[in-house]
Amino acid sequence: MDIAALVADPAAWVALVTLVVMEVVLGIDNLIFISILTNKLPPEHRDRARKIGIGLALIMRLALLGTIAWIVQLTNPLFELFGHPFSWKDIILIAGGLFLVWKATKEIHHNVDPEDHKEDMVGGAASMSFAAAIGQILLLDLVFSIDSIITAVGMTEHLPIMIVAVIAAVTVMLVAATPLANFIEKNPTIVMLALGFLLMIGTTLIADGMGFHVPKGYVYSAMAFSALVEILNMIARNARRKKKAGQQTLH
Repeated sequence: MDIAALVADPAAWVALVTLVVMEVVLGIDNLIFISILTNKLPPEHRDRARKIGIGLALIMRLALLGTIAWIVQLTNPLFELFGHPFSWKDIILIAGGLFLVWKATKEIHHNVDPEDHKEDMVGGAASMSFAAAIGQILLLDLVFSIDSIITAVGMTEHLPIMIVAVIAAVTVMLVAATPLANFIEKNPTIVMLALGFLLMIGTTLIADGMGFHVPKGYVYSAMAFSALVEILNMIARNARRKKKAGQQTLH
């Protein structure tokens, strides 16, 4: 089907909107990781690192779209273990999930241990190098990109729709990256909540790779509910601070 026919086809527009929403939702995982990781950099390098990381995510997704035949083969079984066939996709998801769980756990330890403030989540100097941050972002970009493209292939067979959806989703990530990172940095409780999200996302990736599919709707509903509760807590804390400040002014 050519471009003109796709533009005139209502079903193609429905597929595009659905896929854009799905890609944006899947991009939230990637964006949370990038935000937390780049906040470990010196302030003058953070914005550049976020743009490079998200730009690499776009390049990787578009490159993978150009090799759809190879991407589809990633779902072919390689071997069987305990009665479950494992493919390259499963191995990549499990490896990415383990990496996310490890990173989130190390960072939580760094945040709650008062004697660990001189080390970061890789056990090194507190300020991560620019190259190390980009390397780790690239690694997770690969995992999320493969998951994203396989999802896109499963939803539509039209390559132009996939390309537009990917570009739209990455554009949303680029616009939201700095505000999200700044919000996370200014609110320590949000940092812990985001790290909890990364733990949950990592566990979900491992479960998917092991053949136990967890519906994404449940995961994102739990994340949204937790975020709503924390926002209400933040509003309540701000109200208490204002009330206390007002009482001190009167005295």
